[in-house]
Amino acid sequence: MPTIKDVALKAGVSATTVSRVLNNRGYLSEALKQRVYSAMEELNYRPNELARSLSRSRSNIIGLIIPLVSLPFFSELTSYIEEHAYLNGYKLLLCNSQQDKIKELEYIDMLRSSRVDGIIMGSHTLEVEAYRQMNLPLVTFDRQISPGIPFVCSDNYTGGQLATTLLIEKGCRKLAHIGGHPELNLLSNLRYEAFVETARLAGIWHTSLHTDNNSFDVLAYERLLEQLFREHSGIDGIFAGSDLIAAFALKACRERGRRVPADVRIVGYDGTALCSLNHPSITTIRQPMEEMGRLAVELILKQVEGMSVPSANILPVKLQEGSTT
Repeated sequence: MPTIKDVALKAGVSATTVSRVLNNRGYLSEALKQRVYSAMEELNYRPNELARSLSRSRSNIIGLIIPLVSLPFFSELTSYIEEHAYLNGYKLLLCNSQQDKIKELEYIDMLRSSRVDGIIMGSHTLEVEAYRQMNLPLVTFDRQISPGIPFVCSDNYTGGQLATTLLIEKGCRKLAHIGGHPELNLLSNLRYEAFVETARLAGIWHTSLHTDNNSFDVLAYERLLEQLFREHSGIDGIFAGSDLIAAFALKACRERGRRVPADVRIVGYDGTALCSLNHPSITTIRQPMEEMGRLAVELILKQVEGMSVPSANILPVKLQEGSTT
């Protein structure tokens, strides 16, 4: 494998000059730069990024830890984060925690060893103190850890209000909410709180079914829906905590001969491509995912530059009505 000294010899310059070209330091003529680049290309030389990060005190890499990249919301959000990181000259190091606390800790250690410039956290299995000890620029999704750590989320409470109000306005009188466990310290639980309060104020009968501590267990969604229709056969409105749960609800209705929206109306949450892929198309509360991804990257970069950033970054949601309501 060629070294920086080989490049210097090939280009007829010193190793220090090659290093200056790689790191764009000091005045260097275009002709000299081209000689170095040509030598690198001829030798198929690839700079050692870790060594370069040590010399620059920056790696231009952002770590992203999410629970499951296969989930539609996190898949689309990751795509936007990567795009905006790239546009700002950064690369993304993706970690799939699968809601495993040990795995999450190992990934954090790996990211720190890789000298990433910051970490965006979308997976939350650890205690608050573990996040405080990272000593890196940090941004979280849907969890407020402490006043000093910025978080990004959509307006979950308003989203829950919009979804529940729509179901009531459409004539639903027996409502159900299916989502993650309300005791988890996640801001997305505000969707559930809004559901309960909106239904209560309207005098509408309502019930809720929740997953265990793993909010992303897709097999649990089917079990909960089976339980829902077994215990409450007259349910006519479902507010699902995500578009994926809404898709499972649509499937469960079909299997039981319940027409959507004639017999049961369904509202999801997220605004992923999954909504339009289903038939009928799913009514949902759309999160501004691209803006959330852009903002998360921006908050990391501002912290890298030593700038102060706001703790709460709550973005508005929109009702996107499909054919399930």
